[in-house]
Amino acid sequence: MELATVESGAVFGVDAFQVRIEVHVGVGEFMTVIVGLPDAAVRESKDRVWTAIHNSGYRPRAGRVTINLAPADVRKEGPSFDLPIAVGLVTASDEADCRSRLGRFGLIGELALSGEVRRVRGVLPIVLEMRKNGLEGVIVPVDNATEAAVVEGIGVYPVRSLRQAVDFLSGEVDIHPVAHDLDNLCRLSRRHCDDFAEVKGQETAKRALEIAVSGGHNILLIGPPGSGKSMLAKRVASVLPEMTLDEALEATRVHSIAGLLDDRQALVLNRPFRSPHHTVSDIGLLGGGANPMPGEVTLAHRGVLFLDELPEFSRNALEVLRQPLEDGKVTISRAAGTVTFPCQFMLIAAMNPCPCGYYGDPAHDCRCSPQTVLRYRSRISGPLLDRIDLHVEVPAVRYDELASAPHGETSERIRNRVCAARALQHARFKKRPRVLCNADMGPSDIHAHCALDVATQDLMRLAMQEYRFSARAYDRILKVARTIADLDQSDAIQCIHITEAIQYRTLDRAG
Repeated sequence: MELATVESGAVFGVDAFQVRIEVHVGVGEFMTVIVGLPDAAVRESKDRVWTAIHNSGYRPRAGRVTINLAPADVRKEGPSFDLPIAVGLVTASDEADCRSRLGRFGLIGELALSGEVRRVRGVLPIVLEMRKNGLEGVIVPVDNATEAAVVEGIGVYPVRSLRQAVDFLSGEVDIHPVAHDLDNLCRLSRRHCDDFAEVKGQETAKRALEIAVSGGHNILLIGPPGSGKSMLAKRVASVLPEMTLDEALEATRVHSIAGLLDDRQALVLNRPFRSPHHTVSDIGLLGGGANPMPGEVTLAHRGVLFLDELPEFSRNALEVLRQPLEDGKVTISRAAGTVTFPCQFMLIAAMNPCPCGYYGDPAHDCRCSPQTVLRYRSRISGPLLDRIDLHVEVPAVRYDELASAPHGETSERIRNRVCAARALQHARFKKRPRVLCNADMGPSDIHAHCALDVATQDLMRLAMQEYRFSARAYDRILKVARTIADLDQSDAIQCIHITEAIQYRTLDRAG
């Protein structure tokens, strides 16, 4: 036979689709044609593949070679088809008898000119797709085996070379599949070198961050330079609840597509903490490009996005955050199609109160005029501020607090309270799989779980009239109050919870 069929896969957005590679070796002048909407990297693969085949010791007969990548109406990108194309050529040329196994195994991998198999991006979602389609196993580069083996129900066979892959498929050598104990992986100890006990003073900011983490709320820290805003934000990682297996797989899938997993990392076990510089572009933050790739908001999925010096980000970059913060996903449209990336993250932002940083600081004179302060704060639009649940002032730390020994609560104690509050929320929303915490509540959830008695209604009415809160700010206050009640293990939202939630709308009240 002169035709061989090999199963492989490709990634589009964060999802994968199976690709069937058909290789036909015919008679005629030597020529290799690849069809099925290949990009430049795929078209160039024919030169890599032929060289790797010859350097692996195979001598396929020359002729007209046609390689079809099906489905033919979806664009194929990247070098991950090198290995399956090479195996297809070797098989179609009768250099090895692999046909009995080719239909049962998928293949992924880039080839070096020597025939070595190199790691590629996006292996995890491709293996998940192959399992869904009923394949028995998948052959992957050795450096991708740890990542691929987290998928249960399909054999993962690592190879180092084209020769080894062909020998395995022809039955000449055995390769033991790689497997992981996922429960054991998820029980791995958390390692955080930063602890909230090291932070001196700032008890109000610590309390606000505890509330924010407990309910998954977005938070803005406002204070002069050196007050500890970044120090506080970076310690949030130490109090985040541990990820479930499903959350870890979601985060790992995103990092796999972005090529951020190393060969020793099976799962992203700790929640992501992304901190892009304020010079980041719109595409770097949101994702995109000619071949859309995840941006910082997607890389922070199920974790934290920290934006330091918030007003220094470009206005466009800040405005593109509005959809991700509201919907938990970002949609990018290109001529080739529309890609949707998940981006459910907790936003922590930090800013100075004015350009010089000392507006309202009793220890320093502010050099900014009222118009300058207003212009500086107006870089953050009202709609974006409405989507940030807590606005918290972080004043400069007094000398007596700096000179004293650290005596604050440890991250472990704070995390225990956070986990207890999250447990209440998981039980509350167990019939709503898309709602994982209070920040995810929609209008119907707010109506069902944030009911107010007469006294709290009167308090909210006065606050709305006094501070002219928007309708969105009203919902945010109710969500934060619900979280504060959960931290108090209270079924009902009380006046004290509403009062505390209102005090965390600093910028709204300042207006």
